[in-house]
Amino acid sequence: MVESNVKVTVGDVVREYPMDTSLLDISRDFQKDYKDDIILAFVDNKLRELFKTVKKDCTIKFVTTSDDAGHKTYMRGMILVMLKAFYSEFGAENVEKVSVEYSIGNALYCDYSGKEPLSEEKIQRVKERMQDYVKRDIPFMKRSIGTDDAIELFRFYRMYDKEKLFRYRRVSKANIYNLDGFEDYYYGYMPPSCGMLKYFDLKLYDKGFLLILPRKSSPSHLQPFVPQEKLFHTLKESNQWIKMMGVENVGSLNDIIAQGKMNDLILVQEALQEKKISDIAEAIKEAGGKRFIMIAGPSSSGKTTFSHRLSIQLRAHGLNPTPIAVDNYFVERKKTPKDPNGNYDFESLYAIDLEQFNNDMKDLMNGKTVDLPLFNFISGKREYKGNYLTLGKDDILVIEGIHALNDALSYSLPRESKYKIYISALTQLNIDEHNRIPTTDGRLIRRMVRDARTRGTSAQTTISMWPSVRRGEEENIFPFQEDADVMFNSALIYELAILKQYAEPILFGIDRNSDEYVEAKRLLKFLDYFVGVPSDAVPKNSILKEFIGGSCFHI
Repeated sequence: MVESNVKVTVGDVVREYPMDTSLLDISRDFQKDYKDDIILAFVDNKLRELFKTVKKDCTIKFVTTSDDAGHKTYMRGMILVMLKAFYSEFGAENVEKVSVEYSIGNALYCDYSGKEPLSEEKIQRVKERMQDYVKRDIPFMKRSIGTDDAIELFRFYRMYDKEKLFRYRRVSKANIYNLDGFEDYYYGYMPPSCGMLKYFDLKLYDKGFLLILPRKSSPSHLQPFVPQEKLFHTLKESNQWIKMMGVENVGSLNDIIAQGKMNDLILVQEALQEKKISDIAEAIKEAGGKRFIMIAGPSSSGKTTFSHRLSIQLRAHGLNPTPIAVDNYFVERKKTPKDPNGNYDFESLYAIDLEQFNNDMKDLMNGKTVDLPLFNFISGKREYKGNYLTLGKDDILVIEGIHALNDALSYSLPRESKYKIYISALTQLNIDEHNRIPTTDGRLIRRMVRDARTRGTSAQTTISMWPSVRRGEEENIFPFQEDADVMFNSALIYELAILKQYAEPILFGIDRNSDEYVEAKRLLKFLDYFVGVPSDAVPKNSILKEFIGGSCFHI
């Protein structure tokens, strides 16, 4: 019997393969055409793991470790390799828990608890085991089991976060990954084997350890870990908050919702944020001589609501704040710099009229009266409508903009006159002990919901723009975050259970044949972990209201 062939199209190349040839085997034929390792593949616009086979004529687009989906897959594979090595080195009976807590630069901060303490020697031996698995190129195996069986399996393995998570799963099946006898569940796809996971490091850090990984921009090179102490302290503080409230993961949050305790959780979380804002206002007052409060953060961090709430707290501390939006100092549209694609680059520092901004700020600091501009985004020009301002001795300016932490924006102002605040939605809630929620996912969902409500922008458009937004953040915001005097985490433990109701309908509206559908499908699967709740109990001054609507502030 003659075995039938299928036609596979990759770019402009068409080749024939025997039916049921694996994507891994096909990828090997094309790997020479790619700079970075192929780790996944789109088959007729559907994302697939490389162990899958082709059964009919199809079009394939390979995903490498430099792509977003590929980088996340590399990270998941490394986490499983690390866990396998930990349990093998310490002995499963001696390990209470190994958890992936949060991301710091190019590393994942992990926590460990067990009968034997961590040590440099133990960490080195775990690393050597990981290197051995990579050298042996052990394959990742996948099997599907019933949800009830998964709950029993995780209880047996003492992975209680996963056991709790799956009690709220509507799906009937769960995909379990096996690495040389060690089994675990992951939200997302895996590499075909350990062989391509060559770049990593382990080191002790604080009370836990770091799993250091390559950056997406350079997946075949491991850059040294650069400590970010202020960011780490903020993440650690937020982690202490969630432990204090008993909500360390999605399963625990779902428990609180099911028990009817959501209102109390919302009130406590909002009170904690308000206390933090009050503490920042008090620090500004005690510092003395601060005339310019510079606020910056990535997209959808809640900067506008935060600046309003901070202003209220500053007034409560006897100061008189006035908000200034850097966006009102945009240069005229025709003078806006352009990106390599020929599009206006509104996120460039030089999209701002730096000279006019500095002249106005200096005049205000020197007691002069200034007519503040208002930028007309329709005409692309600055307008002056008699918005005069003179600073009194207790007056301060609350300046918000993506470049606010960059001294090149306010080059003429003395550093001692500035108080810098970095704000970001640093999601502290994780799906379970081994599946973290990237902070970018929370911000993307916030932005989709807000853009659909306020600008009529489809979720598909927001997703398509997101990579460009992220590139702008990497260039203009993140390099300056450690220069901040204080960091504020705007993420709310409960918010995804509420955003779910707003995000799901617009995600379902994305065309299945579009490039953005793969990301929409991933986000829908992610939101399915949460039990949804209405937004009635969210206070009107909450940062969340900036995105779902109903804020008491004019934003």
